[in-house]
Amino acid sequence: MNYIKEAKTTDIPDYERVYERLNADTQIVKFLHAAMGICTESGELMDALKKHLIYGKPIDNVNVQEEAGDLFWYVAILADAFQFTFEDTMEKNIAKLKARYPNRFTEKDAQLRDLDKERKILEEPRTAAGSLD
Repeated sequence: MNYIKEAKTTDIPDYERVYERLNADTQIVKFLHAAMGICTESGELMDALKKHLIYGKPIDNVNVQEEAGDLFWYVAILADAFQFTFEDTMEKNIAKLKARYPNRFTEKDAQLRDLDKERKILEEPRTAAGSLD
């Protein structure tokens, strides 16, 4: 079997529409940049953890903080592209988690999530702290 030939039969036959969507909207370009950067920096964090767990190297706290800062930077690009703030996002995330885990994490609550309720919390209008200036 020629795997590449077989795989190509399920590929997008024409990338022109993809190029059009990419070129038509700077928000999508920012989204792409942020998503790629978040994946890259997350990989660097995992590599630091792997080196500690598998190779026995000490964890470099300075490097972990640097990678966290890089992640924040890419998340800021994402927030700018989609016009949300860190504050609003953090508030909504805590509200969602409180709805999911009323007291604290339990496996039962994790399995019996009310996704409609969580979505409503996430769709609520921004608070004063989460407004964009």
